[in-house]
Amino acid sequence: MVKLAIDFQKTAFDNSFNVITLAQQQMERMVDIYLSQTMWLPEEGKKVINEWVNTCSKGRENFKKAVDGNYKRVEDFFANVG
Repeated sequence: MVKLAIDFQKTAFDNSFNVITLAQQQMERMVDIYLSQTMWLPEEGKKVINEWVNTCSKGRENFKKAVDGNYKRVEDFFANVG
């Protein structure tokens, strides 16, 4: 019963995370298009924005790894209990 609840929570998280990831990737593409068409913004500004986008992507990936690792720990804990 606990395994089913954990699996449900993990699936719900994964689905939600995938939707958020798709939305963020779409925003990244929009930012890229905007920056390529913006002539008034200096290159340093474009570089800062691109670094910010990359930092957000890395943070999202690190968050996913941490959550997956914690789900694995919970699954292992309940596998060893039962």
